[in-house]
Amino acid sequence: MARKILTIVFTIVGIFSITTIAISQIDRKAKDDLYSQIELFSYALTTIQSEYVDEQKPKDLIYGSLKGMLSSLDPHSQFLSPDDYGELKTETQGKFGGLGIEISIRDGLLTVVTPLEDTPAWKAGIKAGDRIVKIGDDLTKDMTLSEAVKKLRGKPGTDVKITVLREDEFKIQDYTITREVIHVQDIKDPMILEDHIGYLRLVEFREDSYTEFHKTLLKLKEQGADSLILDLRNDPGGLLNVAIKITEEFLPEGKLIVSTKGRRPSQNTEARSTNTGSDFTNWPIVVLLNQGSASASEILAGALKDNKRAVIVGEKSFGKGSVQSVIPLPDGSGLRLTTAKYFTPSGVCIHGIGIAPDIEIKRVYPEEESPDKKDKKKEVDKIFGDVEKHDAKNPEEVTQTQKDAANKKKLLEDNQIQGALSVIKGIRVYQGFSQPVKNIVTPNNGNQT
Repeated sequence: MARKILTIVFTIVGIFSITTIAISQIDRKAKDDLYSQIELFSYALTTIQSEYVDEQKPKDLIYGSLKGMLSSLDPHSQFLSPDDYGELKTETQGKFGGLGIEISIRDGLLTVVTPLEDTPAWKAGIKAGDRIVKIGDDLTKDMTLSEAVKKLRGKPGTDVKITVLREDEFKIQDYTITREVIHVQDIKDPMILEDHIGYLRLVEFREDSYTEFHKTLLKLKEQGADSLILDLRNDPGGLLNVAIKITEEFLPEGKLIVSTKGRRPSQNTEARSTNTGSDFTNWPIVVLLNQGSASASEILAGALKDNKRAVIVGEKSFGKGSVQSVIPLPDGSGLRLTTAKYFTPSGVCIHGIGIAPDIEIKRVYPEEESPDKKDKKKEVDKIFGDVEKHDAKNPEEVTQTQKDAANKKKLLEDNQIQGALSVIKGIRVYQGFSQPVKNIVTPNNGNQT
């Protein structure tokens, strides 16, 4: 058996050698080195097949070696089994099971990029920047992203225990979180805050995000908006092409949005705005960022900042400036491979650095009410709620109106949004100063001195 496998492997190596000879004119030294390493791999593979105590399936060995190969490159490159590849496609469509957190590996530690709003992780109190040191009883040290994702996901209704290190508080805490099917709504809380200033929160960049974003902008304009606060806080990113399309809404034709640079010339690209008639290229804009803003949200913010189309308010972003390409393999598996790094229009790669705000405003959270006050408030709210429902002809409509009013009140109490509103008003004042002053003709009554 081992002899047969050895024959097959060396036949494959022979094919590789023919290919190597054919292209050796390009870089013979590098190809010769690759050939010698492939021979080493083949020898190790056949040795495991013939000598290991338990018989192993060739597919399992190959998959295992591919996982190890990709994990040795960088935290964002990974081998995707057919199941993993299918899950990735499901994620970009906006529906998947789990806790509702975006994770990455930073400084060798499994790190929460951001919890998605209104998900189990969000409700449990998980924060951007938390380090997940254990999943169940398993330490996450040396755990790959794909392994961590598999452990965190599971059937809706089942529990998973995670141990979190919160470095800024020097505290380790256990959380038991119940998994749910995660339905992510791309656009949240679109509304006019005050004085014709529109607001919307972009949660993530997925396949349908641009369509919803454009519709929301048009609706805000119909409601009287003439400026925008774009909230990208805790937006972990998503699809690059969607980020480019959304950015085009605010940039005139020809303006550089993002450039990518890789090893090969074909990976060096520039994306420029093709916008020839948008209604929003002159709107005053403030973009809100925090440490949970990453990847595609940083592309959007960086493009608007460098083109002087928006003022960035809040806190420094996460700093993910690498581009991953998903490459399908013949058996239904795939490679998620870092193929390039992206650069903002000013030529800056923010990978590991992040985008610094033009105006830094730390988020200040309101103090928690005491349990006694909360209980009393609930009783009062219930009494008045019952009265309103009794008097209302359409209880559902009243409830939605109350909900919208509560959301608006909550946003207006957010100190970073308060800062953004002040910036928008300041921009309007400045624009007023830059307008030419009209000559004012006054009647001459002969009394002037």
